Amino acid sequence: MREWTIENWKQQKEQNGLVAFYLYTPMCGTCAVASKMMDVIENLLPDLPLGKANINFLENLAMDYQIESVPCLLISENGNVEKLYAFQSVPFLYDKLKKSS
Repeated sequence: MREWTIENWKQQKEQNGLVAFYLYTPMCGTCAVASKMMDVIENLLPDLPLGKANINFLENLAMDYQIESVPCLLISENGNVEKLYAFQSVPFLYDKLKKSS
């Protein structure tokens, strides 16, 4: 999964109907588990535009989307953005992103 900037996120949202942006912090244990889940999702859904970013460097994005905690997955579907905090499992994430596509 590539590291994205805010500009990458905006560009992907404009160019694609479905986009996912994974937000984390490096010292977060739950984020470490979520990162492994997202790596699996990336392999299961190779056509899904999927990026990640350390939220410590994206203060404006955190404020714009009112991010409450990490890990957080922003899912943009046709311009509508949903925030997902409870990743639960790989099958849950897969179903969530597959249903959106």
